[in-house]
Amino acid sequence: MDKLSITGGAELHGEVQISGAKNAALPILCAGLLTADEVRIGNVPKLRDVATTLKLLQHMGAQAEMTGAEVRLATPDSITPEATYDLVKTMRASILVLGPLLARFGDVRVSLPGGCAIGQRPVDQHIKGMQAMGAEITIEHGYIHARAKRLHGARIVTDMVTVTGTENLMMAAVLAEGETVLENAAREPEVVDLANLLIKMGARIEGAGSERIVIQGVDKLHGATHDVMPDRIETGTFLCAVAAARGDVLLHGAAPDTLGATLEKLREAGLQIEAGDDWLRARMTQRPHAVSLRTAPYPLFATDMQAQLMAVNSIADGTSVVTETIFENRFMHVQELNRLGADIVIDGHTAIVKGVTQLSGATVMATDLRASAGLVIAALVADGETLIDRIYHLDRGYDQMEVKLRALGANIQRVH
Repeated sequence: MDKLSITGGAELHGEVQISGAKNAALPILCAGLLTADEVRIGNVPKLRDVATTLKLLQHMGAQAEMTGAEVRLATPDSITPEATYDLVKTMRASILVLGPLLARFGDVRVSLPGGCAIGQRPVDQHIKGMQAMGAEITIEHGYIHARAKRLHGARIVTDMVTVTGTENLMMAAVLAEGETVLENAAREPEVVDLANLLIKMGARIEGAGSERIVIQGVDKLHGATHDVMPDRIETGTFLCAVAAARGDVLLHGAAPDTLGATLEKLREAGLQIEAGDDWLRARMTQRPHAVSLRTAPYPLFATDMQAQLMAVNSIADGTSVVTETIFENRFMHVQELNRLGADIVIDGHTAIVKGVTQLSGATVMATDLRASAGLVIAALVADGETLIDRIYHLDRGYDQMEVKLRALGANIQRVH
């Protein structure tokens, strides 16, 4: 099992290319199930979760090939609309095949997703929405079995803001008969990116990026070509790395307009940030200031950036309060940061972080995707060597992170 060996103390200087967004690529790949025509997707990141999604599509009978950063998809009418547990258990986003398969094929079996380290992410809102659109759904032997001769439009109000729920229901609604209105919809840029592809495929969608999305169903979708948006979480992670380790880094292929809350907090921490249409420049020459934050759905501060900014706070000047409102188990990186010498105390959904002047290298374990990124940032500033175990979590969502950091001057190696 691979590990990362990081010797801290080096500043980061140079340029880095931001990859396509994992959280946009996965639903966009699933959208290819909505048509028999070819869908060509560019700027696809090379990630474990992308490979798993392609394997799932291929297993059902879709033609899915990745060459470089481009994926070509074609889903014939003859596929088997079933997602088995063996493939779904490793990635909760696999539930995103439910909506498009049900809308196009009318009879689908999808395994319930397995457990998730950062907490419960129930799919009941997906099921509730599809039932409102006329689907007959049963849960049997660990599988969701959904049937509908043709879905019909409905007004759906979700009990909570759910990104994958919004995406799944939007994909189901594009082929439904009549008008579907999604209330309390997720506003994330990745939802907008999916909607932009669907519109290119012939869907009629208004309001993506707002709390109310209106979809007029059509009889059929066609092929399209689309580039995945830049990964705002990878961008934010590299910005946090500069804020912690100091230096001067130019980030190419970024989308600054999707990073409002993250940029605001990092500027508050003392990071100097310049922004253009598709680039960011980050400079840091001092110890960061402690910054308190509270996670919340977009456009507020992303839960996917909490661990990374906590790593910055761990060596900041002052005390910060970090409140997590999205996932109940998303503080598992705290005990690992404390192993590196951080001073963090958890009280329920809140962490009190007292900044220390120096972390010290140790062996730590990644517990989830974003926790692993937080540990990498902490290791960049720790005295001596840090060994990060279970980095398969990191590979799920970051495209060659150690290669990019090494090009910026970090002393980081993958150990096989």
